[in-house]
Amino acid sequence: MSYVGPDFDPPQPRRPRRGPMAIALAALVPGALLGWLVYATVGGPGGPDHSATTVAPSASTLREAPPSSASATDDAKKPTPAGSAPTGSASTGSASAGTAPAGAAPLKGKVVVIDPGHNPGNFQHPAEINRKVDIGTNSKECDTTGTSTNDGYSEAEFTLDVAHRLRVLLEEEGATVELTHDANRPAWGPCVDERARIGNNAHADAAISIHADGAAQGERGFHVILPGAVHAGAADTGPIVASSRDLGERVAGNFVGATGEPPSNYVGGGTGLVTRTDLGGLNLSTVPKVFIECGNMRDSKDAALLGSGAWRQKAAQGISEGIVSFLRES
Repeated sequence: MSYVGPDFDPPQPRRPRRGPMAIALAALVPGALLGWLVYATVGGPGGPDHSATTVAPSASTLREAPPSSASATDDAKKPTPAGSAPTGSASTGSASAGTAPAGAAPLKGKVVVIDPGHNPGNFQHPAEINRKVDIGTNSKECDTTGTSTNDGYSEAEFTLDVAHRLRVLLEEEGATVELTHDANRPAWGPCVDERARIGNNAHADAAISIHADGAAQGERGFHVILPGAVHAGAADTGPIVASSRDLGERVAGNFVGATGEPPSNYVGGGTGLVTRTDLGGLNLSTVPKVFIECGNMRDSKDAALLGSGAWRQKAAQGISEGIVSFLRES
């Protein structure tokens, strides 16, 4: 079962650490994707706590699949029935190997905004989250509840947990980190337009929205969503398209290396990259920003990974390394 909403397109089957040298190599998405193929050949992750294998990337050229408005993801997914208690730890995580030594602050002065997709309390506020907001190209729902695994672990709980872990890692690198919502907010939202404004008002050097998908069983893998060129109403992505692509490519490459999760087999043509022009969180951003769908919560293999605290730490590490690489080069 997939989650369908007014601006949500159903999935289509099978569509198409750190020295300077290490950072440069990690930024090469195609090499990292090639690394995943080698990794999968010699034995991919057999479970949530399987350690990732490091493979030296090549310098081949990444070719993204053609832009598509049809995807199994959105910044406003149709509500999921509530009531199931989420599984998995909600701990904030701790530093993993390879983080900056004590006293080092390579990202001092840099600002990162983390946008955990949805909100665990959204299901209790249907009127608020269903009201329409302007995203430049059209209007859409303020927000939705997101999806969940079959055993009730919600996307909103997953994204907040990964965001907490990611914040720890980036702050250890010296970055100033702001979340679009946390325990200090009302128990719903914020709306997708406000999520973009938070990054804009913070003058973020990088922003990332964390999600997990709700596609069909058998459709698995991660993908990073890049903003397409939009100039309509309050939306003007022209100044951030190139920098957001750079950020997205680095996040995708490092996510593969850290988690062993394959690129999506249902969007992106195997590249792990998708360009969209229908997401308010991207359309209204004036700072470099991408979305990452870390996996498919409705696929049993991906759900087992997403439900593991150890794997979520790897996911946060991969995202962090991509952001660090981007900010050190920007």
